[in-house]
Amino acid sequence: MKKLLFILGVGLSFVVAAQPTFPYNGVLPKKVTSVALEHATIYVDYQTVIEDATLLFENGKVVSVGRNAVIPDNAVRYDMTGKFIYPSFIDLYSDYGMPSPQGKDASAANAGSEKGAFGWNAAIRAEWNSSQNFACKDETAKELRNIGFGSVVTQKFDGIVRGSAALVTLGSNPNLSLVSSRVAAAYSLNKGSSSMSYPSSLMGSIALLRQTYYDMKWYDAGGNKQERNLSLEAMSQLQSLPSIFDAGDKWNVLRADKIGDEFGVKYIVKTAGNEYQRLSDIKAAGVSLIVPINFPDAYDVSDPLVARFVSLNEMKHWELAPSNCAMLVKEAIPFTITCSGLQDKNNFLKNLRKAVSRGLSEKDALKALTHNPATFVQAQKQIGSLQPGLLANFFIASGNIFTEGTVIHENWIQGERYIVDAINNMKMAGTYSLQTPLHLYEFQLKEDGPKLKGEILHVKATTAAPSKADSLQYAVNFQRVNELITVSFEANDEFYSGVLRFSGDMNADGTQWSGKGQDPAGNWFDWTASRTAAANAPAKAGKTADKPIEPVGEITFPFSAYGNVKLPKAENILITNATIWTCDKAGVIENGQLLISNGKIVEVGKSVNSTKFPGIRTIDAKGKHVTPGIIDEHSHIALESVNEGAQASSAEVQEATVVFPEDINIYRQLSGGVTSAQLLHGSANPIGGQSALVKLHWGGNADDMLIDNTFGYIKFALGENVKQANWYNDGTRFPQTRMGVEQIYYDHFIRAREYGEAKKKAMVKNPPGPAFRVDIEMEALLEILEKKRFVTCHSYVQSEINMLMHVADSLGFTLNTFTHILEGYKVADKMKAHGAGASSFSDWWAYKYEVKDAIPHNGALLWEQGVTVAFNSDDAEMARRLNQEAAKAVKYGSVPAEEALKFVTINPARLLRLDTRTGSLAAGKDADVVIWSAPPLSIYAKAEMTFVDGVCYYDINKDKTIVEQMKTERARLTQKMLNAKGSGEAVQTPVMKDKRHFHCDTMDQTSEGIFFNR
Repeated sequence: MKKLLFILGVGLSFVVAAQPTFPYNGVLPKKVTSVALEHATIYVDYQTVIEDATLLFENGKVVSVGRNAVIPDNAVRYDMTGKFIYPSFIDLYSDYGMPSPQGKDASAANAGSEKGAFGWNAAIRAEWNSSQNFACKDETAKELRNIGFGSVVTQKFDGIVRGSAALVTLGSNPNLSLVSSRVAAAYSLNKGSSSMSYPSSLMGSIALLRQTYYDMKWYDAGGNKQERNLSLEAMSQLQSLPSIFDAGDKWNVLRADKIGDEFGVKYIVKTAGNEYQRLSDIKAAGVSLIVPINFPDAYDVSDPLVARFVSLNEMKHWELAPSNCAMLVKEAIPFTITCSGLQDKNNFLKNLRKAVSRGLSEKDALKALTHNPATFVQAQKQIGSLQPGLLANFFIASGNIFTEGTVIHENWIQGERYIVDAINNMKMAGTYSLQTPLHLYEFQLKEDGPKLKGEILHVKATTAAPSKADSLQYAVNFQRVNELITVSFEANDEFYSGVLRFSGDMNADGTQWSGKGQDPAGNWFDWTASRTAAANAPAKAGKTADKPIEPVGEITFPFSAYGNVKLPKAENILITNATIWTCDKAGVIENGQLLISNGKIVEVGKSVNSTKFPGIRTIDAKGKHVTPGIIDEHSHIALESVNEGAQASSAEVQEATVVFPEDINIYRQLSGGVTSAQLLHGSANPIGGQSALVKLHWGGNADDMLIDNTFGYIKFALGENVKQANWYNDGTRFPQTRMGVEQIYYDHFIRAREYGEAKKKAMVKNPPGPAFRVDIEMEALLEILEKKRFVTCHSYVQSEINMLMHVADSLGFTLNTFTHILEGYKVADKMKAHGAGASSFSDWWAYKYEVKDAIPHNGALLWEQGVTVAFNSDDAEMARRLNQEAAKAVKYGSVPAEEALKFVTINPARLLRLDTRTGSLAAGKDADVVIWSAPPLSIYAKAEMTFVDGVCYYDINKDKTIVEQMKTERARLTQKMLNAKGSGEAVQTPVMKDKRHFHCDTMDQTSEGIFFNR
């Protein structure tokens, strides 16, 4: 009967959730109108705490909270003495209740497999409505409720534009759980289940999203009169909602912000938990964040050979990740916390408490889980606190939720009660005497975290004769639900051999028990128990005790090997007693001087005046050689994406959007004297993407690297790669032949010319023309025709080189550079007449059929014809030795040493139209300077110091110090991980990572979240 009354008592609270529009078949239970939870410590919101307070709620909403609540006579009342009540947590990034993406969807219709008047690309799913596809999932909801969550913003994790997200509670009835059907718009850079070939890269995803925004604007401005597009209509409707952007990595946070800035959208960005590594950049972006706390496990570094697979930045991230939230608070960056990314959601509270132990205040932690997520999606009038009128979403904890050992007992969702760990109000710990017909058992209950653990201390026979069982000890299984008691243990003595089971109830204060028991043979008996001594009361779980924050290592810039705790700065530098190769009119100056200030070359010559520069640093370069910084005209380092080869033209994509400043090749190439580079798209298609011109500012962000105020450049390609001769293809992408390549160029440039004409007409305001659609692909090609953007073309065979020059001549533009150009010596005169330069390899040949006629004298022969010649790397390793590549022009073709050095300095600067700024040593130019240990074309020459814009980013002597510092830091972290393993923490096995070097033909998968160089 007591069990039945208990079940009915709990069930009454559920009736509040009955749906008035749904019929009830049967006798309707009595409706509970009010519930009062009394004498609790209540967190009304993240900054308001009331002791000994009452929470009163009715019909799923809060009525009042405070010390002097007026409780209706018919209210159900619960004594919550010693308990803590918090607003339930809110997660802004979830796919709870959403259908899983089903494989790859190749249809152009974005709402599943139906075809209709949708957009062309299946990664744009703006019309997806999460609320229409939401279904309660009991197991998932329970998992989230058990760690304190009461509501989530849910979306389908599929596509670049993911449609509208819904705000739902974690109840069991979808009609009540759906709080807001359209609470946010959802975006990402992952194309998801779309099996369409485009986009195939991160820069393609960015371009597709940008084009979709432009198309939406066109559609709203009148394009809807030219076509009907449900995807663009839905995209327009999303703009009134808060926008959640799944960026992940810290660099993608900044990329997302740039997209938002372009289109006037301020995203709420879901991160990867590594944003502490670029706090100043993220703060400057002004974004709000959704931060995971899925901290990585330590690595098992007990095997030193296997431990080599763990990079220094992975070790540092393991240590620093729990400090991320505290650092965000310190920088006043608004954020919420998500449980997304946790494979085991039971680790959420443990990780949350770890974040608190690293300096995140309890107030800020609660704010990030309640107030912030509610306000970010403008739902603060429904959830996020326990103010009157808001949903009765709260959980009851045994103590301060941020204290180790505190458990969640119940989570109430819209006034509906969900038991997590049954409340045990009585202090049950103590010593008990349990009487059976044959034995007197003395046992003890001890607190084991939130539960009680039993142990038989003594067994005594009830007969007069002594028993050998007196000294036996058994472990006791103990359970209690309200006043109902169950006890069991396995006996092994002269009376019983097997499990004894006891079931009964207790008196009001829990000191007396009685009931029925059953022995191993199935015989029933009566039993009683009484408490003989109470355990010492445990300390009340209150505010977390102040503990010193665990010391951790320093953040370096970049967050990788060879990073600096503080970025180097420009200095006033005087270099003396050097042999200076100016690559300018002054030629080679023996025993010369070079003065640098404010990032610029002030003076160069035999003797310079440095008296006006106080605090100048003098470098005696006696016996050393000084040159301009090397410029690599054709590079693929420092990129997260190199080819968008899904279509014949990818002119819309920009390498500048995917610069990766943490690529170790930046530092390696600085050690080889490289200071600038053109980061090119690959050669997967005839018309590739737009280039990024960069300075190698090691430790900066992508914007720090990009050279400002430059002309635009773009990559074209000819030959085997673009017609797809060297890899499998199903024949669906045009072109398949070299003839088709020519037609691609004619077709796209004729379209670009027509686009330009239409754009001019649309600019005429009187009379107003039709809505003009900005096409970012055509914009790039139009810039070529308007001589605002210049072409670097991957090329090998003379017939194709002639073909493309003819196409350019007929369309009225000039090809800027033929790169590789290994048959350039055959057409050098024609290149000179056309006005094209050459960026070649020094002596590559025989690596594929179309280079069979390559000769090492190619560069010298082109130079003799008056063509501007550069030697490039196209390879991360070769770029470290471009000075030696230049020397090969001396060996093959007897090019004078000074002219050969120009192949990697002023000549590539001319090809990139940077020659007024860099590439030679002259007053007023950027201080891109290298000090060599020997003549720069010597195989024995080492770059001892490399300056970029007057900042020394590489110093051969400092490098030795950095290596020792990294060794010390790695040893410290190794010991810390060994200690973590020894203390029982979970560890992961090191795995060798694929550190891929990008080349022209590298096909990446970054649009699907697969990154190779991190």
